Amino acid sequence: MRPFALLHRDGADHVEVLTGDVVIVATLDDIPLHRGRPTLAVIPYRQITERGFDCVDDDAPLECLVVRSSHREPLDAFPPGELSITGGAFDLSDDDYGAIVEDVLRDEIGRGEGANFVIHRVFQARVGGDPIAAARAAFGRLLAAERGTYWTFLVHTGTRTLVGATPERHVSVADGITMMNPISGTFRNGSGPLLDFLRDPKEVEELYMVLDEELKMMATVAEHGGQVAGPYLKQMTHLTHTEYLLAGRGSLDVRDVLRETMFAPTVTGSPIENACRVIARHERRGRGYYAGVLALLDHDDQGRQTLDAPILIRTAEISPAGDLRVPVGATLVRHSTAAGEVAETHTKAAGILAALGAVEARPVPVRVEAESPEVQAALAARNDDLARFWLDSRAPGALTVPALAGRTAVIVDGEDTFTGMLAHQLRALGLTVSVVPWTAPVPPADLVIAGPGPGDPGDLDDPKMATMRGVIAARLAAREPLLAVCLGHQILASLLGLRLHRRDSPYQGLAREVDLFGVRRRVGFYSSFAALSPDASRDTAHGRVEIARDPADSAVHALRGPGFAGVQFHPESVLSRDGLAVLAQLLPEVLTGMVIPATNG
Repeated sequence: MRPFALLHRDGADHVEVLTGDVVIVATLDDIPLHRGRPTLAVIPYRQITERGFDCVDDDAPLECLVVRSSHREPLDAFPPGELSITGGAFDLSDDDYGAIVEDVLRDEIGRGEGANFVIHRVFQARVGGDPIAAARAAFGRLLAAERGTYWTFLVHTGTRTLVGATPERHVSVADGITMMNPISGTFRNGSGPLLDFLRDPKEVEELYMVLDEELKMMATVAEHGGQVAGPYLKQMTHLTHTEYLLAGRGSLDVRDVLRETMFAPTVTGSPIENACRVIARHERRGRGYYAGVLALLDHDDQGRQTLDAPILIRTAEISPAGDLRVPVGATLVRHSTAAGEVAETHTKAAGILAALGAVEARPVPVRVEAESPEVQAALAARNDDLARFWLDSRAPGALTVPALAGRTAVIVDGEDTFTGMLAHQLRALGLTVSVVPWTAPVPPADLVIAGPGPGDPGDLDDPKMATMRGVIAARLAAREPLLAVCLGHQILASLLGLRLHRRDSPYQGLAREVDLFGVRRRVGFYSSFAALSPDASRDTAHGRVEIARDPADSAVHALRGPGFAGVQFHPESVLSRDGLAVLAQLLPEVLTGMVIPATNG
């Protein structure tokens, strides 16, 4: 059968029917993009290697349906159909999957490798009869049964058939505006009070962490980063999720937008580069198209490029021989339990499996009341302590600090693209900023910022740690202005003679109010290590150092000395309500070598 696609997009009263020719390309740059000829690209997870990130390469091809004709058909043209599924089971048992969950919590999150990671498993079965007919039947059933989807789709390329109902836009570009849509938190409708879910710390922190991670991506594809709207409820038939919407003006080629945003933290983790290493280390098999994207590339009436790209989740893949695969994953965070994450994979799989007839469909639950004052108040309260920098619009130059205007800064990236968000904040304060990877030479600048990244700061056999240590030591020796953030701060503290300690409980995605040199500041932490100091100050080879510490456990939140400062938290994080104020306070001190009286402003 000739390749085709059926697409129902959120809110539409019709199905788009696309037909054309399929071409296989090697890279995103090779995706055909011609005016008047839309292309639907089926992008596998293995394309993450285009960013230089690790993956288990399963050779899944990047297939492109170059559209030759399209038309619309009414929804009732695709009635639910019957199909036969046999032999269904997950490739990993609940016990085996739970064991991987425990390994990741202990060996990765517990050792500072990241804040959250997504590990998947695959439901496997056989489809009876014609696979394409089965996919059409499932598509009709999804249209009839599932609500709140971003796309409901069927794509047949000739070598595979994908059918699904994904709730999540990954990235879109229209009218010069780039948008992303982080979704996280899973509530099974009818399972209890919705308000309990909205106030659950695990669910709240999980959404904050993916919000931060997608803001990192927006920092690379939008001129001024992303502005945050929400949170909102994403209500589906059986599940309710929480979500934010990010928007920013950009001018990149849409294929570059796709590359810079591979792939969503909701299906990988954060920081994303190390998340890919963790996924490869623990999954030990390819992902196929799970966590990849469908991407419809086109042009608008004015000739501008457009993009609409949902994430490939809640999706079944059917081979020409009738083999069925339904991958699902769970987001592992510091609060996770093996039993809870096993249950979440079953919950996420239930919708598509019920549509396929592989499991018994549950009765449709009563819809939760999203518009109730209590629910709206609980959602709004989630923003009370977030950084207004990312939520509010402002006039250019409104945040410029005169002492920073016209000065230059270089951020050394330790493999955490929080550095992109930090760069936007520093530019808003008046600095001219560039970001370089830790593997590159550090160019001359008024200020060097030793940035964040995963890993053990005390492991001097790690080339990254040795290099970052050299950058910081050279800056100290030359008495040239230095700010160190998170990993950089830990290395700075070690060079100043402080002992490093791995926390018993990781500070990953945790917001706290701390005493910062006499002023209370609410800031966000992403760390498993901390420097310790029994004293609030100490003399060092680089001068007297003032230390902001936790009196309960001696953990160092920040330090400052003549011409340098370090902060354990992330001032750029959306969790850091007072992060911009901290930078506005510390950076003039670092550049002048003089302590400036702090205020609560």
